[in-house]
Formats: sequence, C-alpha cells, structure tokens
Amino acid sequence: QRNAPLKDEDWSWANWAYKGIAVRLDKGEGGITQGKSWMIFDHDLLRVAGGWSGEEFIDYYEILMDGKHNISPRTAGDLHFSNPVLPGWANPKTGSFEDLRFQARDGRHFGPLPKSWGRLKGIYHFEHKVIVSYNVGDTEVLEMLAVDYHQDQPIYIRNLHLKGAAGKLITHLAPENKGVKVQGKGGEIFTQEGQNYLQISDQGEVKLRVHIASSPELFEGYEMKEAISLLPYTQGGKAHYPEVLTTEITSKSHGSFEVDVLTSPKDNPWKSRLRFGGIDFFEDKNKAVGVCTEGDVWIIEGLLSETGKLTWRRIGSGLFQPLGAKVIDEQIYITCRDQLVRLHDLNGDGETDYYESFNNDHQVTDHFHEFAMGLQSDAENNFYYAKSGRHAREALIPQHGTLIKVSKDGSSSEVIAYGFRAANGVCLNPDGSFIVTDQEGYWNPMNRVNWVDRNAFYGNLWCYNPPKDTTDAAMVPPLTWVDSEVDRSPSELLWVDSEKWGPLNGSLLNLSYGYGKVYIVPHEKVQGLMQGGIFELPIPAFKTGLIRGRFNPADGQLYVCGMSAWATNQVYEPGGFYRITYNGKPLHAPIDIQAFSSGVSLTFSDPLDQASAESLENFQVETWELKRTRRYGSDHYNEQSLAISSLSLSADQKTVFIGLPDIEPVWQMEIRWDLKGKEGEVVKGRIQNTIHHLREETLVGN
Repeated sequence: QRNAPLKDEDWSWANWAYKGIAVRLDKGEGGITQGKSWMIFDHDLLRVAGGWSGEEFIDYYEILMDGKHNISPRTAGDLHFSNPVLPGWANPKTGSFEDLRFQARDGRHFGPLPKSWGRLKGIYHFEHKVIVSYNVGDTEVLEMLAVDYHQDQPIYIRNLHLKGAAGKLITHLAPENKGVKVQGKGGEIFTQEGQNYLQISDQGEVKLRVHIASSPELFEGYEMKEAISLLPYTQGGKAHYPEVLTTEITSKSHGSFEVDVLTSPKDNPWKSRLRFGGIDFFEDKNKAVGVCTEGDVWIIEGLLSETGKLTWRRIGSGLFQPLGAKVIDEQIYITCRDQLVRLHDLNGDGETDYYESFNNDHQVTDHFHEFAMGLQSDAENNFYYAKSGRHAREALIPQHGTLIKVSKDGSSSEVIAYGFRAANGVCLNPDGSFIVTDQEGYWNPMNRVNWVDRNAFYGNLWCYNPPKDTTDAAMVPPLTWVDSEVDRSPSELLWVDSEKWGPLNGSLLNLSYGYGKVYIVPHEKVQGLMQGGIFELPIPAFKTGLIRGRFNPADGQLYVCGMSAWATNQVYEPGGFYRITYNGKPLHAPIDIQAFSSGVSLTFSDPLDQASAESLENFQVETWELKRTRRYGSDHYNEQSLAISSLSLSADQKTVFIGLPDIEPVWQMEIRWDLKGKEGEVVKGRIQNTIHHLREETLVGN
C-alpha cells in the first residue's frame, strides 16, 4: 500500500532487501531516479530481490529525512518479478537454501551470509554499468544487471562471470510462472517447488547470460545475445563527474572566534543536496573529503589558499546514508548504514571506480533509526563507529545501540560497548577509551555524554540482551547529563589539538546537531568515574545542525560540517561546511570544573575581576534529579537552589571556588554567573554539570 504510514510489525510479510543496491538498467540522461527500469541486488543474501519498471523510481513517502520519523523506500510502478527473502545462492557445501543467519525474536533473519558461504566484495562502476563482485564459497563471481526490451516489455538480464567454479553451484532466478532462459555454456535451468533455479557445472570459468521475463510467452521471437566477459569493466572507465565546481569562502567575526562559511555548490548538475555526514583531510591539508547523507562523496580543495575560493569535485555516489569518513594512507573509508566502504580510483582519473565492501558484518533491519555514525581509527588503524538502536522499540540484532570495532584489515568486527539509544558519533580518547553521546528517549531521561570503556552497559534497556538488573546501578553513568534546554541533540565530541586555540588547547569539545552550536566539556575523574559539565562557546548557532569536526594540522583550526535531516532546530540550510578560528581575544570560558565536599571550583580560560568574582550575588547554583524509566525522557525532580557560603579567586585570577555547604552528588547542577573580566569585559554564562562523587581534599590556593 502506497502513501500510508505503516509500523514495523505491519511489514513482517514484505520482501525486504535490507542492504539493497538499486541499479538503473536503461540508458539515458540523469541519475537513477530518471530511469524507467531497475533491479535490486541484496548484498546480505547475494540475491536479486526483484525487477520493476515505470515512470517513478520509488515511493518517496516519508523517506526524505525531512524531520519525520521516516520509513523505508518501496518500489513504484510495475514489479515484474521478485524473489523470496532467502539466500540467492545455495550453500556451496550442502546445496541447501536454508537460511543459517542470525534469527531475531520476531523470526526474521538478518545480516550477511556466513563468510564460508558467500560475501560481497564490492561494486565496480563503469560508464552506465554496475558490476557487483562477490564470492560463493571459493568461487569469484562478477554480476552485471541489465535490461533488454521485447514486445515493449522489459526482459531482465543477469550477466554472470564466474572464476574458479568448483562443484555445482545453484542460484535462484525467479518464480516458476516467470520466463527464464540462459545463454552460454555451463549453466542449466531447472524448476523445483514453484521456483526457477540455475545450476552451474564444474567449469572453472563460466560466462552466462540469464534472461528473466514477466511471462514465458514474452520470449516468443526474442533473440538472445551471447554471454560476455565482465573483466574489462573492472579496470575503471571514463569519469562520470569530470566537472570541477567553484565556490566562495565568506567570513565573519564573532568575539573570540572567526567563522568561515566554506560554501558548498548547491547549484550542481546532479541536483545533489550536500548534507554532510563526515569530513577528513588528506596528507595535503589543503584538500579534504566530504561525504553526504544522500550518498555522494566530494573532494574539496583550496582550504588553505588565500584566494577565498574552493573547488569541489564529486568523486562517488550511491552510498547508503554515509555518516562518517576517515582518510588513511590517502585511501578514503566511509561509514554507511549497510557497511564500511573503501574507495578505489583504478585508472587515476580522480574518480571512484570500485566501492570495496571493506566490512559489512553488522546487521541491518527495516527500522529508520539505526544510523551508523562517525568513524575514527586508532594507532594500529583499527576502525570504530557507533550504531543506533530502534528508537522506541526493543533491539532485534546484536549491533543495535552499540560501539563497534572493525579490524584494520576489515576481516572482522566486534561490539565493544552497548546500551546506547542514538549514538551520534565516536570520539577516541588519548588513553584508548571513547566518548559517545546519546539522545533523550526511552530509558534515557536526558541527553548524555558517555565516557566509554570496553564491555560496559550505558543505560538503554531496549538494547540487545540487556542486563537483568534494571536499576541505575547496572549502567555506567554519563560524564554529564545534558538538558534539552542546553542541547536537544548532542553529536560528536573531539579534542582540541592545536596551539592556535590558546587556553582551549587540550580541551574537549562537543558539537550540537540539535542547536547547531559548539560546547566545551570540562571534566574530571573521581573515584574511577568521569564527571563534568557542558558550556556553550560564544559562537552564534550555525544554519545547520553540526555533526562532525576535525582539526586541520596545517592551520590548527577547527573544521565542522553538518546538515538538517531528522529533527533539529537548525533547518535554514540543508547542509554546511565551516571553519572556526580562535583569534586570541579573551574568551572567559570554563575549562575545568572540580567538585569538592565543600564546594565547586571553576577554572576560566582568562583572568577575572576579583571584586566581581568574589561577590555572592554574581553566582547562582541550582540542582535537580532525573528519573530513568521506560517512558520518554524525564521531568526535573527535587529542584533546589544551593546557598553559596563564600567565593574566592585564585592568585592567577582564573579559578573561582564556590563554597557550597549543602553540596551532594547530583544528576544535574547548573551554575550561572554574571561577572567582569580583568579588563572590565562582561563575563556572563552558565554551565550544567553532573556530580557522581565529591573530592575530599582541599582546593590548593583557596
């Protein structure tokens, strides 16, 4: 049923291609949406899920990431054939099509086939052709989907090129009532239990051309073409996107910071909306890669030039909702919803010819919310990203709401922390731990910034295989809870690694997708737990939500990117790419916070006026508690104002100790101040923080 919202449970009957590669088959101008005939290759199951034609590519209802909780795309037009949600090839060891993959509690199977059975290797792009590379057992398979027409009806074609075929291999073609024919040596069609199959004999190298029609009668008078070798299409072809586009850099000063808008080419030949999900730099730091959630990959050059201009070149497209990027040894790795992809330029023309499936272990269901977020690597070049859960439903697969590690060679992956709801990105800490944000929701009373250790649980009881203990004691508490008034949707954190950022060098930053802002996260470790707070830097909100950031080692400045897709306040541009430069002016940001049994110390980046810093009326402190339940979010409970007994400023005039006789560990505290800097500057702000434990020692200097 089209144009109607359907819940997950209503779709148990559907023919899902959870990792479906949609291929336009007909030639012509424009991209996939401008075609008239398509097939889908399901790379989890190595099957052709179906073929359809029409004036409209898909049913777009609620899938455009326009702030709605969207559902999955559905085919439009006429579906000429489809295959069941089963392996596309029989098990090469047993000849059985029995699905041996992970089975969820709702009875559905998820994830790729066992590696000994078969696995996607990658996708070649040659002119208008798409060639899928995979293995079945020890046999290497190249498959090119195509279409021919007869009697004004499409005939769908599977061009197969097998190398090292050993034993008998069987692939599923179409239901028995459809027309199927094969051209080439080594393949024979047979029918069994209402389905048509192709059996391939032990030939070593086999080239076949399989034809699938909506009815057997359509083959009357049809002349089949010979099978062809697909190897020539795996060497790289003519560039699809040779155009180089130019944009301007615009700049504006905001107090202690300069903000450059690195304008993206909104008016581009492909009508691509540049909603950025990740950025990273090459060895030449004048050059960056940007990935967009619609599936595009762009190379941006001119970051360090003095011309005020940037050049943009599209080098790839068609990826499944990429939301993280990393460059290692000049190779681009991208986190997608279905896999971790490595890009290859095979012929040196600057464009991607081969999209290697570097690792596709993680499972994907039909739920819209399970984004794969961020991408970081450690010193050994192992990769890390986060995968979100099912929003308002219990997890179905082991990767829902987890932090995932992929080995440096892509051969294996593992879940290293769990219990997240909507983990928007990963920060890799110098000590080997991680930081992962999470969003307010069910079992999550408020947004949170998590300092993550391996094998720990972080609160969402709707994760896969949660602990039996439902109390707060079973979870690792966050570094800080983040009230939605401060940030409705925190995204990725990163460390300031730049002397150009003066007193903020070495600090921790948090980007906001919800409000398009940048925060500093001062923190401490007390009795084995991380705790701290969040303070908004004095930079006006960006026109998009911010999602990823990197410091450029060449100029020492912060580059951030973002988009407006699912819920955010910043919907003024679809996407944005920006540079933030610290100009050295006094900032007066709190860069350290410590909680003692007698009060709280705040260390600021710049000196304060002593008289204003020691006036009791210039500070206010409030606290409240939250309740973690299965309902969405939490109200504030036990709100109170804490009496301030004393204020004292350190000798360097940067650290204020706030005497609080009634201080206790608390879910959330808010400290507000209205002060003056040493030179009379207005210093006004607030920090929200969380306290798990109090230090007993006396603060030195106060």
